[in-house]
Amino acid sequence: MAQLIVAAVVVGLGLASPAWAQRKDCGELKGEIEAKIKKNGVEKFTLDIVEKDAQADGKVVGSCDGGTKKIVYKRG
Repeated sequence: MAQLIVAAVVVGLGLASPAWAQRKDCGELKGEIEAKIKKNGVEKFTLDIVEKDAQADGKVVGSCDGGTKKIVYKRG
């Protein structure tokens, strides 16, 4: 019984974590991703912010605005 209570508290704390509730701004996340890509030596690339259901011509590298949009990376 005690294990069940401890498990419920751990799960409850995890779900109440601020990380779950945060909505990352697309512009801010795009800037962070762009900086990481440039740091890896890639010079020619595009990052596009599109709706989450849009067909992506490239690799999805992030999700933002509460999962309503995604960031798509294309090299070249």
